[in-house]
Amino acid sequence: MNKSMVLTAVIMLSAGLGLGYWLSPVEQEGAKATMSMGDDPVDADGGETPATGKVLFYRNAMNPSVTSPVPAKDAMGMDYVPVYADGAGNAGNAGTVSIDPIVIQNIGVRTAIAKKSDLSRTVRAVGRVAFDEERMARLHPKVEGWIEDIRVDKTGETVKKGDVMVSIYSPRLVSTQQEYLLALNNLQALKDSPFDEIKLGAEQLLKSSRQRLLLLDVAEHEIVELEKTQQIKRVLHIHTPVPGTVIRVGSRKGQYVTAKTELYMVVDLEQVWVYADIYEYELPWVKIGDEVDMTLTGVPGRVFKGELAYIYPYSESKTRTTKVRVVFDNSESLLRPDMFAEVSIRSDRQEGVIVIPAESVVRSGDFNQVFVVRAPGKFEPRRVELGFESKGEVAILDGVEEGDEVVTSAQFLLDSESKLGEATAKMMESLQNKAPPQQSESPEMDSMEKPDYD
Repeated sequence: MNKSMVLTAVIMLSAGLGLGYWLSPVEQEGAKATMSMGDDPVDADGGETPATGKVLFYRNAMNPSVTSPVPAKDAMGMDYVPVYADGAGNAGNAGTVSIDPIVIQNIGVRTAIAKKSDLSRTVRAVGRVAFDEERMARLHPKVEGWIEDIRVDKTGETVKKGDVMVSIYSPRLVSTQQEYLLALNNLQALKDSPFDEIKLGAEQLLKSSRQRLLLLDVAEHEIVELEKTQQIKRVLHIHTPVPGTVIRVGSRKGQYVTAKTELYMVVDLEQVWVYADIYEYELPWVKIGDEVDMTLTGVPGRVFKGELAYIYPYSESKTRTTKVRVVFDNSESLLRPDMFAEVSIRSDRQEGVIVIPAESVVRSGDFNQVFVVRAPGKFEPRRVELGFESKGEVAILDGVEEGDEVVTSAQFLLDSESKLGEATAKMMESLQNKAPPQQSESPEMDSMEKPDYD
């Protein structure tokens, strides 16, 4: 029973093999006829075959720099990819990239339009609020003496111009007043003298005595009062020559003072200076007259406007920075000396320059480039000359025109594909102008026979 079944199976298998061998030529001819139908020839897998193009060379799929003039396999057993003379995929400028719209969406390609805009470079630095040195006054007595009364005895007090600060008793001041009264009475007695020289001498003596009182800081109204009352004052009032805030008190009641004694320091805080440190590489961008914005943590939500007034002619050796001075109005008394601030200097304002997002630029050591959309799915690399950058935008001096659409994301993927396409285009151009390239040195190709092109 088992022998019969085995014999039957062997006979049927032999008959099937014979029938398949007899029918295979017919099927092959039908398949060839089917593939040759239509306008474009296709291979058995349904992919297009560039049959009309001539194979120039074969390229390693994993390393495009490795080529071969004949079909070959790499170390992993993968076939080299043929490169055809029709240059499919290399139309346009060298490095132009063509990508399927679905792939563009998958890799997240975004674009922006180059436009004309006003742009200025912003230099940011840390600033410190300080007194306006031109609005500071130090009060010293002109005579030696003792302080009889003190009117302002606390720092932080606000005074007006001409306010009495202290009263000083000075023997020298008393004697000078006596001299003035004597000169005044002498002129009264000699005003009717028939001798002009005597009368002129009396007038000069009075004038010099009055001038001496003024030099000792005796106020004009006090001299007028002395002339009217003929009473010598025991003390001298010291007046402030400027309005402002008292930031230092250097004397107290009963203290003996001289011309070296600093009685007060008064500063007008209606206007303040702000010092900022600028690094050396940013120094060429700033100049006197630039607009400056300042913010402080102590005054949240407020932006103060100022103007760069001075650039100091020396640098700090430890920080390698140069100090600049900015002037700000402080009529609201919000800016206090020694407060720290964030300073933004808007320099080199240019109008009507072409700008693109700074993220669009692919930066390298030798050049900068962007990718410009030439058609749907086609991106062309362009070398650009950059201007200065500000607030996420960069000025383009050459390479991009107004209205061009540039890629702002995934440009590094496009750059990799562009370099691959550019390398292929250069190799094809070399093959067209010269003999076909020789096989690259690779271990797997050493055993293959090199064709003779003679």
